[in-house]
Amino acid sequence: MQLNFAVGNKISYEGEVYSIKQGLDLHYVLLEEPVSGVTVVAKICNIKPVEESLNNNKPHQELTLISAQDWEIAKYRESIIKPLVKQRGIFQQAKQVGKLLNITERQVYNLVNRYRASGYQLLSLVPEQSKGGVGKGRLVQELEQIINHTIKKLYLNTQKVKISKIIEEVKLCCFKAKLQAPSVCTIRRRLNNYGSVREIVAKREGAKKAKNQYTPVPGSSPETDYPLQIYQIDHTVVDLIIVDEVYRQPIGRPYITVAIDVFSRCIAGFCLTLEPPSAVSVGLCLTHAVFDKDIWLTERNIETDWPIWGKPECIYVDNGKEFHSEALIKGCEAHGIKIEYRPIGKAHYGGIVERVIGTLMELIHQIPGTTFSNVKERGNYDSEGKAILTLRELEKWLTIAITQYYHKKQHAKLLKPPIEQYKEGVLGSHQQASRGYPPKMYYKQGFLIDFLPIVYRSIQRNGFTLDQINYYDNVLSPLIADRSRYDRFLIRRDPRDLSKIFVLEPKRHIYMEVPYGTLSRSTISLWEHRQALKYLKTKGASLVDEPAIFRAIEQLREIAKEACKTSKAARRQCARQPGSNVDLPEKAQDDDISDDLKHYKVEIW
Repeated sequence: MQLNFAVGNKISYEGEVYSIKQGLDLHYVLLEEPVSGVTVVAKICNIKPVEESLNNNKPHQELTLISAQDWEIAKYRESIIKPLVKQRGIFQQAKQVGKLLNITERQVYNLVNRYRASGYQLLSLVPEQSKGGVGKGRLVQELEQIINHTIKKLYLNTQKVKISKIIEEVKLCCFKAKLQAPSVCTIRRRLNNYGSVREIVAKREGAKKAKNQYTPVPGSSPETDYPLQIYQIDHTVVDLIIVDEVYRQPIGRPYITVAIDVFSRCIAGFCLTLEPPSAVSVGLCLTHAVFDKDIWLTERNIETDWPIWGKPECIYVDNGKEFHSEALIKGCEAHGIKIEYRPIGKAHYGGIVERVIGTLMELIHQIPGTTFSNVKERGNYDSEGKAILTLRELEKWLTIAITQYYHKKQHAKLLKPPIEQYKEGVLGSHQQASRGYPPKMYYKQGFLIDFLPIVYRSIQRNGFTLDQINYYDNVLSPLIADRSRYDRFLIRRDPRDLSKIFVLEPKRHIYMEVPYGTLSRSTISLWEHRQALKYLKTKGASLVDEPAIFRAIEQLREIAKEACKTSKAARRQCARQPGSNVDLPEKAQDDDISDDLKHYKVEIW
């Protein structure tokens, strides 16, 4: 859900309904009470939508369940309808558009209204499917299972079995099961709707051929006319050695993912982590850029302004594998964000984000513990010996450097500070037309979930089992009682925190948060889980189950704790644990640590 700041829109402020009269600056708007006409100045962060449906149980249309055909229909509808949504009357065009889309004029109006109400999301234009009766499918469960099993077994592999053979096999299985075989058209429809064309080609022809055929063709770096038109996103390893939270000893260099608004050169968001760049870090960076940052700043006790929010129309990225993940591609399409890739071997096409990252690194070179840009520049400087900042303190330092220095310093090309350029783009000026405030997004968890990795599992009497770990909650009880009717469930999980999974409820299409079956288990990451499996293998363990994995992780943590005083790798390992608040036996004292480097809370995703 999102809040639109168009003039005249109804909003909620301090429990009362107002309409937006005028934007004043990046922080305040003028509101008008509809009946009395009384006006009031309101801070943007205190304005809410009139609807009170901002909860985590809102219906969620899972992207991977939409067929490739329906997805293409939605994209075609958007190309026709998008020019109409900003017009007041579409009576003249409705009939012509109806002919193009092969729908009635009434359906054209419905599509336009749905598209507007959704905040111009592609998902609102996906064809609505017939439900085959309330809660019923058109085929019995046994037939669905036979078709799905046959497709997975014979069709989705490099043997390239012909469709006619698939149909014969389905009919043979139905004969053996004493069931009436479905029609040839039904089987063909199931094949056509079984995943995207790219996924099917990858299974039958190979990943390389699928990538060559269906990866978007790179274009040149485009120009921009207003804020949020294009964000450039890129990663780099930070030119700084950081220290652990307890002994304040070096643990290495972190990674940063940055999103830059090309129009204003403002930094819209970033993600700082010890983990190498991945699709998850891209999703976290996008989430930070898209959502309002007031709560994020308050949680970190940072007194600064960062009035940049909203979905970009396009992200411009390089050809790293994290930018080609299916979750990122479909997540961006679902939220109306276009992806453009810069040509391979032409780094200058991403020069804007790289120059801004270079500017940040130049500022970081002033911090004790910097590694500088290269070995020659560093010379004999003892980076590890001089290191003083933890990951949390570096995150706070970067936030202040971005919002209070970089955003307010005159840009050489713009001839004005980036935040002033952004302000003019939003509110307008003599030379720049006003774009208006971008819609403010809500339901952060739902947005991030669209960018998390996907797994599929069947439900058992004890819930779900992923990588030897059991997950259960009472909310699963109805599904467990009726489990014979279901095949596999779509599950998303955050690799940084395996203490919970997000299970898509198949009927209502909402995500259910399901914790460990044993709630006393400690929070672990996927990286720790894999380390535990390696550890058990070296110990010659014959049985690898959930208790063994958690015992191994606790043993590895104890080993890391003992080694923290002498081993940088062990300290980094401790810092990578979820929450990074590792309970080490005793804290080291260091007289050189500045008293003004205060600890502060971080948001746990």
